[in-house]
Amino acid sequence: MGYYELLEQLVKKMTAEVLDIEDIYTTLGELCKMFRVSKGVTCFYDSLENEALDIGEKFICYDDGNSSDKTRIARFETDVETVTTCICYFAKGAEPLNKEETQRIDLIQKIIVSIASRTRLQRTVERLSFYDIDGYKNLKFYMREIDRLNEEDKLHGMVAIRINLSHFSLVNQQIGRDAGTVVMRKYISLIEDAIAGDGVVCHIGGDNFIMILTEDKKDDVIKIITGAPVVYDDNSGDYIVVSSSAGVFNIPEEFEYHDFGDIMTKVTGASEQARTGGGASIINYDRKTDIDREYIIKVQSKFVEALRDEEFKVYYQPKIAVETGELMGAEALCRWFRNGRIVPPMEFIPILEMNMDICKLDFYMLEHACMDIRKWLDEGKRVVRVSVNLSRKHMADPDITQHILDIIDRHNVPHEYIEIELTETNADVEFTYLKRMVSDLQEVGIFTSVDDFGMGYSSLNLIKEIPWNVLKVDKCFLPEDDEDERSIRSIMFRHVISLANDMGFESIAEGVETEQQLKFLKETGCVLAQGYFFDKPLPYEEFVERLINYKYKLPY
Repeated sequence: MGYYELLEQLVKKMTAEVLDIEDIYTTLGELCKMFRVSKGVTCFYDSLENEALDIGEKFICYDDGNSSDKTRIARFETDVETVTTCICYFAKGAEPLNKEETQRIDLIQKIIVSIASRTRLQRTVERLSFYDIDGYKNLKFYMREIDRLNEEDKLHGMVAIRINLSHFSLVNQQIGRDAGTVVMRKYISLIEDAIAGDGVVCHIGGDNFIMILTEDKKDDVIKIITGAPVVYDDNSGDYIVVSSSAGVFNIPEEFEYHDFGDIMTKVTGASEQARTGGGASIINYDRKTDIDREYIIKVQSKFVEALRDEEFKVYYQPKIAVETGELMGAEALCRWFRNGRIVPPMEFIPILEMNMDICKLDFYMLEHACMDIRKWLDEGKRVVRVSVNLSRKHMADPDITQHILDIIDRHNVPHEYIEIELTETNADVEFTYLKRMVSDLQEVGIFTSVDDFGMGYSSLNLIKEIPWNVLKVDKCFLPEDDEDERSIRSIMFRHVISLANDMGFESIAEGVETEQQLKFLKETGCVLAQGYFFDKPLPYEEFVERLINYKYKLPY
């Protein structure tokens, strides 16, 4: 094959929609042999600085092993300062090029650098358009993929999932941002491997990702979302368990696709609801999700106004000594009065937990409880320890202890009158910060209690590692009146109370509603009881009456 035929063949191969690199190299090899070139190298640099430092991509299209320093170089620089070079090496003793050969080889080099430069530049532009700075496919990539699937009539039956990596700011704090970056990359790689080419995973900012995948890969992906160990130090083998909250939309056959927002709004609404569950909560989209989303927006928009107008009131539920009937403490509980009705806590607390609004409400409750305690002290009334609930969201705040102290000390409340209630955690990182938080509070004389004990997966480790003052046993462990004393709940409750007493924790049972249950608490040695048998949560005035008449009549 002659020079012009090979040259025409090279141009066709390099401008093809799908490049066959090996085929291109074959043609270049034939041309190199024709002009006695012993080695041909093409380099691509994405900046002038990288060209000067010789940092770029290099492709050796031909090498017979006899190259020397004798070279011919062609160079092409684009308007955006990307550079492509083509270098030809010649063997020692090779016959010099004549004028016609020199012109021909110059033409070949110019074609190579011109086409290669445009091809590489196009790929660079695509990378900048469809990938973010961290190398993840971006939202624009996702939108293009959705449009492609729709055009090819492959969208129906696919699964769209939006995830938020749970408590990833705590991961960065615990192991460092660099290691956290490694963890995120490996975690997303696990999902990509599970999808195995039957979908894409794209980054939409921070610790949020969105994906589209085939139905048969859904279960494997959900397992990873629920929780997967990720090694962040290959030398030590140190790892951390990463989980995500997720909104899932199974795209049905009857789904009508108009634009990308049709899918995005559905997975976003479901994923935001999933975040309120903590850990690896997963919610599947349905029509109710849209209705709930409208309510969520309504609550969030009214919250600041309600906080300012003090629509939130502190109610107190008494804690009673099982042996004597004496009022020994109280839990501060939030009630929202809006437009003449009480908004049930379950209708707004989970929504406030979707963002940091819950922390504002917690501090509001602590502030008002301290104001009440200060008032009782100033009036010479009997004062008991008041427990205030704090969301796990606070554990992302490294200065949480100081913020609590600022409120308490601002009202000059002795620390022994405040107890901070914290719920169990189901995440490794949260556990570390929970332990630190409890220890810091105890150092300054503030009581701490673990709420809903027994509901989490790490209950025993929770009380072994963290120095609580109070163990609050979840009401699910409290036996019903007709239960046999050898029932599972009866046995478990006895063991939990015995464990608390042996470890020096003050024990309290919540949800006590009957005389029989109270007698059971006395038999097991439980110290305190809280529940409707004594009192429901009381408004300020009624609770003050209980402080004055502080002994309840017991049935024994």
